[in-house]
Amino acid sequence: MPMIQLTAADGFTLDAYQVLPQGTPKGAVVVIQEIFGVNGHIRQVTDSYAAAGYVAIAPALFDRQEKDVQLGYDQEAHWNKGMQLAFEGYDRDAGMKDIQAAVDAVAQYGKVAIVGYCFGGLLAWLAANQVTGLSAVSSYYGGFIGQEAHRKPQCPVILHFGKKDLHIPESEINMVREANPEVTIHMYDADHGFNCDHRESYHAESSALAKEHTLAFFNAQLS
Repeated sequence: MPMIQLTAADGFTLDAYQVLPQGTPKGAVVVIQEIFGVNGHIRQVTDSYAAAGYVAIAPALFDRQEKDVQLGYDQEAHWNKGMQLAFEGYDRDAGMKDIQAAVDAVAQYGKVAIVGYCFGGLLAWLAANQVTGLSAVSSYYGGFIGQEAHRKPQCPVILHFGKKDLHIPESEINMVREANPEVTIHMYDADHGFNCDHRESYHAESSALAKEHTLAFFNAQLS
């Protein structure tokens, strides 16, 4: 795997999966993982943004707790461990430093965007407020995002949610709408995790449409 190392502002060193596009990059995209680490699916997502013409990088955001976390979707133990890593032992302030390190590492290639999924969707929303050097953020079904609705993005943001997602009630989405009316929110006829073709909740049509929205958004904001 094309792994590199990043150094955060506090001196911590973490791994990252980085892929370069063919030809001149159109900019860069930082891919923020789900609760399952930089696993096969997240590497595939990263590859897809490189194929779209961007330098793509996925920082291993659990490295401060445990190196090389790559969990699957088929075992309850994996879900339990992922939830524990993401929501019990995770230091979000340190995580923002790690994401900042990834943004800084790829800034040499042009403007930088973030795309995040699930746990990474929440971190992407937080990064839009806390990480510098960003030109765009696309956040997919960020859990507990309503609790962070007061955040004011410092760059353009689009959000993606599934209408059938019981993990993120409409009341939470409305909190974000009311606090940040300038943020574009896309709703899909799908469940939580609809972008991940390794999960039972995968919804091909919604995944393709959300990717279309995201790429159009990135192309506009990073050009």
